[in-house]
Amino acid sequence: MAEALCNGVVASPCAGDVGVAARVRGAAAALAESVPIGGYSTKSSFSAGRMAMTDRKARQGPRSVEAAPAQMNLSFPKAMRWWQKGLQPNMREIESAQDLADSLLNAGDKLVVVDFFSPGCGGCRALHPKIAQFAERNPDVMFLQVNYETHKSMCYSLHVHVLPFFRFYRGAEGRVSSFSCTNATIKKFKDALAKHGPERCSLGPARGLEESELMALAANKDLQFTYEKPVLVPLVEAIAKEAAAPGGPWFPLPVSATQLLTQGSENSLLSSGR
Repeated sequence: MAEALCNGVVASPCAGDVGVAARVRGAAAALAESVPIGGYSTKSSFSAGRMAMTDRKARQGPRSVEAAPAQMNLSFPKAMRWWQKGLQPNMREIESAQDLADSLLNAGDKLVVVDFFSPGCGGCRALHPKIAQFAERNPDVMFLQVNYETHKSMCYSLHVHVLPFFRFYRGAEGRVSSFSCTNATIKKFKDALAKHGPERCSLGPARGLEESELMALAANKDLQFTYEKPVLVPLVEAIAKEAAAPGGPWFPLPVSATQLLTQGSENSLLSSGR
């Protein structure tokens, strides 16, 4: 083909010679199929001579530029601890000794179950789902959780040395039950809940912790807990103050009753409260 181009003559399948224009067109078609142009290869599969241009050499970026590793900031939700699972509205964790004492005093007539547990206690973990079920079935009962590892000093003052451990408190009666149980002895918990759970009317304010326990908590230097021992006053003086107070007794005490109290109760003492 190249020799034919040099001679200016291109063989044609038709008889006879073709004109100069035909020769030029044939030469251009031959070049389009076989001759590289400016570092590009050209090829056309159409008779009209359409060409597709492709670069033979792939361009490379500067060698000094290196791809920086991608930085990914992944945030995962904090795993819920086992004693936080299944909590009901009437369940909460105690934050301090003062919180425990105040919660018991402010519970009124409600039954309060204090649950002492430890994160590493297998028996506590196994029992927790059942305690949550009891709380769901008894919405009028308050369940207070005390983390032994967080409040170890307070538990020592309350003489809690075995886990899991439960204490039941009810109104003016104060502590009505105290025991340790596991899944195998869960009947203890059911019986105590059935015995002290029904509604009742307590005469007087909620008693809460025992006085000895309050004094032990106040003496514990690791705790920020204050307790003032109630002052004992003579019974006659207490009755006189009650009578003189706004909204006192419905009717005045008779003189004879006052004289009897004065004669036989001079040494009688009455607590004025905590």
